[in-house]
Amino acid sequence: MEAVAASVIAVVGTLLGAGVTHRFQLRAVARNERFLRDEKLRQERMDAYCAYAGALVNYRRALVHRWFREQEGAPAEELAEKQLQGYALRSVAQEALFRVQMLSPDEELVAQAWQAFREIEQIHKTADRTVLNERRDGTQALITHFVTDAKGTLG
Repeated sequence: MEAVAASVIAVVGTLLGAGVTHRFQLRAVARNERFLRDEKLRQERMDAYCAYAGALVNYRRALVHRWFREQEGAPAEELAEKQLQGYALRSVAQEALFRVQMLSPDEELVAQAWQAFREIEQIHKTADRTVLNERRDGTQALITHFVTDAKGTLG
């Protein structure tokens, strides 16, 4: 009788041990999956923020170059080419902005992204070099501010 009781206790102990081990393994797997998912999302956010900042810089550069060519009286064909280049870079920046909107949990950061985009759109719409320089400096500050704040959301 004692042998049977000892065997039952051993079997129950083994089953309890296996059950507890299984539960801990499931929790570890879930924790690991959560970590991997969070890290992938963090990486996607970083890629989106970098792509957006880069797209803004390129769009801004194209509009500044376009402004200078207009002021120098470049041929109409060249101005049309610069305008098309600006439109293409605007589309790239807007697409990158949409990725930021989709991935960012921070509504203030998205608002900053939109503000930078709208301000950059205005760069070439001035006839005065002083105003151009102010807009150029202001938009550079907005891009830098966006990057700094975006970095803070990545943890």
